[in-house]
Amino acid sequence: MDRYSFQTLGLFVSLLAVSLTACVPVEPPNLQVQSPASASPVTLAVAQQASTSKAGSSEQDGAESTALEKADKPKELAVATFGGGCFWCVEGVFENMKGVKDVVSGYSGGHVVNPTYKQVCYEDTGHAEVCQIHYDPAEVSFVDLMEVFFKTHDPTTLNRQGNDRGPQYRSCIFYHDGEQKALAEKYKKKLDESGAFRSPIVTQIAALDKFYKAEEYHQDYFRKNPGDGYCAAVVRPKVEKFKKVFADKIQEP
Repeated sequence: MDRYSFQTLGLFVSLLAVSLTACVPVEPPNLQVQSPASASPVTLAVAQQASTSKAGSSEQDGAESTALEKADKPKELAVATFGGGCFWCVEGVFENMKGVKDVVSGYSGGHVVNPTYKQVCYEDTGHAEVCQIHYDPAEVSFVDLMEVFFKTHDPTTLNRQGNDRGPQYRSCIFYHDGEQKALAEKYKKKLDESGAFRSPIVTQIAALDKFYKAEEYHQDYFRKNPGDGYCAAVVRPKVEKFKKVFADKIQEP
């Protein structure tokens, strides 16, 4: 039974009948003053002094203006792109993490341009459901994000998370630069060597090519639909686990 079935079934039975699967499209609810030749030396000197003073004042004003612009300029955010099963789950977790400013659900890793949710679910697009996490590196690091990522989904099951099956649910990290690549590979290797999981980690680590934002009704889905069957049965437990394990990383309301 998939996400669509959850909604249909909810019309006839209670939440106790909810299954734990996902993935059928849900339709959305309907930028000079010229000195005369006869001027005296004193007059010329005064004019020159005034001109120099004005120039100095302009430079000072310019410096102050630049300083104000820098002070008003918003902090530059970094971006991480993770896939850990249904993007509702990944989004629900990271929206609660300190230092994270925005989370956007979408599709990456495939060959189809501007894919729809239905295509990603039923066709061979190669895309995975992912989330782009916009964060302040002064508050949280890429390694911090990976720690939460690996502890809130199962990175050892290939093309699957729970009852959600298919390549669109694969565990993946799409790095944005060489530094993220090196950190991701090192972290994955360290986890494998530590025996943190009984089985080998199968998380795909690849360069980000394109990110396609998912349909608007997928954005902030758990926050907007906490009573949805799938959210209550699958997303909420992951969010609660995050809050329990990472109490020091919870974002203040």
